[in-house]
Amino acid sequence: MDVLDKLTILADAAKYDVACTSSGVDRGGEVGSIGNAAKCGICHSFSADGRCIALLKVLMSNACAYDCNYCVNRKSNDIERATFEPHELAELMIQFYRRNYIEGLFLSSAVIRNPDYTSEKMIEVLSLIRNEYRFRGYIHVKAIPGTDDRLLTALGLLADRMSINLELPSHDSLKLLAPDKSRESILKPMGMITEGIKENKTDLVKYKKTPKFVPAGQSTQMIVGATPETDYQIINLSAALYKKYEMKRVFYSAYMPVLEDSNLPAIDSKPQLLREHRLYQADWLLRFYKFDASELLDEKNPNFNLLIDPKCNWALNHYDYFPVEINTASYEILLRVPGLGVIGAKKILKARRSTKLDFPDLKKMGIVLKRAQFFITCKGKTVLGIRYDPEAVLRGLLSEQSWDIAGPPMDQLSLFDDANRLESNMGMSTREDLVKCLTGQM
Repeated sequence: MDVLDKLTILADAAKYDVACTSSGVDRGGEVGSIGNAAKCGICHSFSADGRCIALLKVLMSNACAYDCNYCVNRKSNDIERATFEPHELAELMIQFYRRNYIEGLFLSSAVIRNPDYTSEKMIEVLSLIRNEYRFRGYIHVKAIPGTDDRLLTALGLLADRMSINLELPSHDSLKLLAPDKSRESILKPMGMITEGIKENKTDLVKYKKTPKFVPAGQSTQMIVGATPETDYQIINLSAALYKKYEMKRVFYSAYMPVLEDSNLPAIDSKPQLLREHRLYQADWLLRFYKFDASELLDEKNPNFNLLIDPKCNWALNHYDYFPVEINTASYEILLRVPGLGVIGAKKILKARRSTKLDFPDLKKMGIVLKRAQFFITCKGKTVLGIRYDPEAVLRGLLSEQSWDIAGPPMDQLSLFDDANRLESNMGMSTREDLVKCLTGQM
């Protein structure tokens, strides 16, 4: 199997992992090295299935020793298998970078033999990229649950961001669908990475030349819809992960029904994309809008309303807070107004120091009133025709919606549409020429 065959298989196998994000780290260039990293860089755009198209997102191997029910790469599934040699993947990544196809690497892998062996192979790849090719750009690596602490440390010193997938929201679901994994084998390395990041920051204050350990922090991912956990359970778990493990991001991936299994949803069931979207919106409220998980949902109302976003849902359930006067409300109260974001709230605070704001003033400032108009007053006045009661507001909000509740159609993309198209784009006359080019032989 040549390098292009492996790349086609392993790039396609990586598409179910959605945990791509901005680099979160600054690293300048150096003489004799290639590449750099900008804190807000990398994620210029995403493909339809959630992948960042500025990274080479690929698996080291899809030949897995585990048999997780939900995973397309599980050992009992009859699919074509491939495994990169470390030098093949390192050379491929650098050739792509030099041709300006990518800005960094997202490396994950199925479990080859065992977690330690897999991690050793991934360390080989990153060592070649960092030390032999002297690449200083962004690298995100997926750690394998159950890996020895020393190997995790070695990975963390070579990567910018690390992530360990939590996979499923509860211990029972993990035991049912991923019998080879355990909650302890996932949470233990999470804790080790968190402590390592804290210690490294302390060491950097004392010793400026201390090698950086996971400078962009860690993230994780949960599969949504494969098991019966509620949004209430998921969002509370996310809040705990942010607090205890200082996660940079928790990602939510709507389960893709690709395998037949009695413990999984039917193969023809649709991915819960709108539910995934609501969880991301709620996650944003936890991270930037000073909401607690207990405010958003409770045991009596365990799932988000798919018709409206979580912030609107909270506002309608707490309508005694509203309407708020835009000229006197505190920053914390403004953040809770549907339709007002962090930037908008700060603009209002700054503008009202010198004048009393009215609705036309808000429009001039770029404040979108589609939703906010139902929850605010300006100079004690309301928008003409607005009725301030939850039922009327809900009808008004729903009349503004333009999306289909079924969600957008799924379009799973591959790294390449087909080999011929790639060959023509790169100016290669034959497949053999393409393989030689990507592996540095021409």
